[in-house]
Amino acid sequence: MAFERPITIAQAIERIDANEFLLPAIQREFEWPDYKIEWLFDSILRGYPFGSFLFWMVRGETRQAYRFYKFLRNYRQNYSHNDEFNTANVNNFIAVLDGQQRLTSLYIGLKGSHSVRRKYLRGEENTERYYPMRYLYLNIAEPLANEEDGRIYEFKFKTPDEAADGNRWFKVGSILDYRNVGDFMRFLQGKSQFAVDTLSRLHQVVFQESIINYYLEEEQDIDKALNIFIRINSGGLPLSFSDLLMSIAIANWEHLDARSEFNQTVDAVRDKGFSISRDFILKAFLYLYNVNVKFLVTNFSVENTALFEQRWSDIRNAILTAFDLARSCGFVDSTLRSKNALLPVIYYIYHRNIYHDFVAGGAYAEDRKRIVKWLHISQLIQMFGRSSDSVLVQLRQRFVADFASDNYMDAQIHEFPLASLLRGHPVAAETITDLLATQKDDSYAFSILALLYPNLEYRYNDFHKDHLHAAHLYEDVLAANPNDGDRLPWIRYNSIVNLQLLDSRENESKGETALSDWIAAQCAQRDRHEFLANHLIPDVDLTLAGVADFLDAREALLQQRLMALMNLN
Repeated sequence: MAFERPITIAQAIERIDANEFLLPAIQREFEWPDYKIEWLFDSILRGYPFGSFLFWMVRGETRQAYRFYKFLRNYRQNYSHNDEFNTANVNNFIAVLDGQQRLTSLYIGLKGSHSVRRKYLRGEENTERYYPMRYLYLNIAEPLANEEDGRIYEFKFKTPDEAADGNRWFKVGSILDYRNVGDFMRFLQGKSQFAVDTLSRLHQVVFQESIINYYLEEEQDIDKALNIFIRINSGGLPLSFSDLLMSIAIANWEHLDARSEFNQTVDAVRDKGFSISRDFILKAFLYLYNVNVKFLVTNFSVENTALFEQRWSDIRNAILTAFDLARSCGFVDSTLRSKNALLPVIYYIYHRNIYHDFVAGGAYAEDRKRIVKWLHISQLIQMFGRSSDSVLVQLRQRFVADFASDNYMDAQIHEFPLASLLRGHPVAAETITDLLATQKDDSYAFSILALLYPNLEYRYNDFHKDHLHAAHLYEDVLAANPNDGDRLPWIRYNSIVNLQLLDSRENESKGETALSDWIAAQCAQRDRHEFLANHLIPDVDLTLAGVADFLDAREALLQQRLMALMNLN
């Protein structure tokens, strides 16, 4: 393996267009943000080195012994995936082992687009309205000045409407229309000196300077290619991170396309309202079947990855079922702070083979209640910290004493072992006090309130966090309690102590009504004691003048209730 004769950017783009440059399945997908592409083009125009590349010549039987993908041309944030390329009728081609982020950036900048989601629009639709196509443009009116990052040339991704001023913005990809020098010189006529100098430099680096330096590996040995890839991407250190671990899984799956399967699962989870990476999928497999759950090469042997492929369909179903359950009990991505809490749930559902109809089936109602409580409590006590792998292994021991055997679930376990999982994690009174100080918009507020109000309909997120004493009355509260200012700071008034969960209709009927008036209206034809008990409201003075004592009484009530709920008393 040695350096080959370098090629120009234009030659590289042509070979990508012709599918002579492809990406092996071991490559992670494109992930550069727009500003990195813009910086890359600035660096190239200024003559800065931007690294060498490693290519692998693929020919003969090797062409079909592995999966290869096309370069991404039009990037759309959250939705773009590389298309697989059928190499059956291709004599030979180059697989890019190192440099795909840079080559893809060049390809997007010159031939494609880079779309990110518009701000301030609700929804996640995969449409032009939410993700407008943006092309790379170059400012040919003036250089950048005094940029902290040192850039001189202003490259910017813009929509055509944003770059309508042709005297200022030049679409970078248009330079490919002027391969002929005569045509290019005629195009430059009448332009400013800065525009001429800038565009001439762009033309030079694209068509004339051979700046794509690369090594070429020609041996048709997949294992050697994989080893080279691993060494380059891990700096020669033992492989321990998920992108390259997934490359091993991809290389060893024989019947399914692991990359496509993983991407589809990540997308399916996203459509349920949660974000995960392929790390989570790899971790789930290790948790289900491997003694050691760390991201290590040795945990992804040929035997292990074959098992992974064999059981993939059921593993995927268990993962999706767990996220369906999380959504059905009111969680969203921001409130499910640690998705590791779902791994014991996936373990239980998968090894008991009960993911069919688990989220809605009446037979699993009690199990669902235990799991929901587990998700809330594990979030609140922040069970999964820096030592999450060791915690996960300890939790798995609650399902099976001897994991090394083929028995993954002790025979006596017929329900989700909530109490066993929480054993060794007692919640102290001081912790409860801290939780009660949680503010309304804090992500932990949902789990605290959902524990306190378990009987609401969470499936359709039809609930609201409501201030018992309305937020807009805070100044009136202070005026009504001039001697209790130190007991009534906003941070307390806005905390769990003054919050409840209501279904949307009940909250809309309450509106901004004063608490005492709302309760009087609600209890006109129903038992007041029962209503207050159901809403966890102490039977004390509920007027503005009594707010300080009300908050004290409710804090004591919630302290007692949470202590019992979180310690399973």
